[in-house]
Amino acid sequence: MLNRETVLTLLKTKMGIAATNVAIFALKGDASNRSYYRLHYTNENRPATMIIMELAEPEAFKKSEEAVSAASITVNELPYINIRNHLAKSDVAVPKLYLYDPAAGLLFLEDMGDRTLEIELKDCDEAVLRRYYRLALDELLKIQGPATRDRNRNCISFGRVFDLPLLMWEFDHFLEYGIEARTGVAIKPGDRKTIRGEFLKISETLAAEPKVFTHRDYHSRNLMVHRNRIWILDFQDALMGPHAYDLASLLRDSYVVLPETVADELIEYYLERRAAMMDDGAKKPDRAAFRKVFDLMSLQRNLKAAGRFVYIHAVKKKDHLVPYIPQTLGYVRRNLDRYDELKKLRDALNPYVEELR
Repeated sequence: MLNRETVLTLLKTKMGIAATNVAIFALKGDASNRSYYRLHYTNENRPATMIIMELAEPEAFKKSEEAVSAASITVNELPYINIRNHLAKSDVAVPKLYLYDPAAGLLFLEDMGDRTLEIELKDCDEAVLRRYYRLALDELLKIQGPATRDRNRNCISFGRVFDLPLLMWEFDHFLEYGIEARTGVAIKPGDRKTIRGEFLKISETLAAEPKVFTHRDYHSRNLMVHRNRIWILDFQDALMGPHAYDLASLLRDSYVVLPETVADELIEYYLERRAAMMDDGAKKPDRAAFRKVFDLMSLQRNLKAAGRFVYIHAVKKKDHLVPYIPQTLGYVRRNLDRYDELKKLRDALNPYVEELR
């Protein structure tokens, strides 16, 4: 449990806040190892709040572990802080950081409220849904545009990439957990060879795509609706990846299933805004080609997510994500059925994954 006296001391000595009426409430976590708290207090007769992030263990950036040369990055800088600062420079809506105390392992952050995009969309009409998703796409395009063009050598994300090995690792993660750990059935060697061969083809296609700054978990539980804007959380794993990755995370979200007509409209909105944003004479995206890449990226992303949900249940003993596996695999089935060239993969997976039959 968070140490109350440590919090009060940091507020007073590091932030100059003489807080009274202090209350600290634990917030419900998701799959993260970090803990989060909401701090309520009074300062100069004004009520105020902050979010406190408590690290589970040291997460300091190690130069030797990242493929980036950045002389100004210290070994005590967190990836969260490093990436937050880069995104903020491009006017991406990320929380303010008030204080990081390495000794206590605490970050004091701007409070974005409790309204995730997932919560905000419950029982809303399609007009409201479209408006919020367009706002989310506008923030995404800042990430893929200004935050990508500003290739700050001090930002660690530019030294990390969704390459062929990582894409295949995520596919293999699904085989290990999404199939074998979930069903208790070992994949036959011949089937494994066939499946991995098809996964390799998809991974090679995706790895060849141009790379942009990629959040890596851009979905409705990491997006907050606050002050009529979409704010972005949980960006510490950002790297360079295909344009379609974060778009697939958002529109093929495990937690919010969009009507297909709305998803199609939002892809078109994204492409139109992206084309308008490209002021460097670059070739505008071919819509049919992009849609195929989007579908392949969605397939890869959803299989990885399904495997991860099983991993979190089996290894971390948290079962709250298990109910979302069927609808996540539902996306996969639709994409497998959409392309004749994926029939071989569909037939090889069918005996092991009930939702794909």
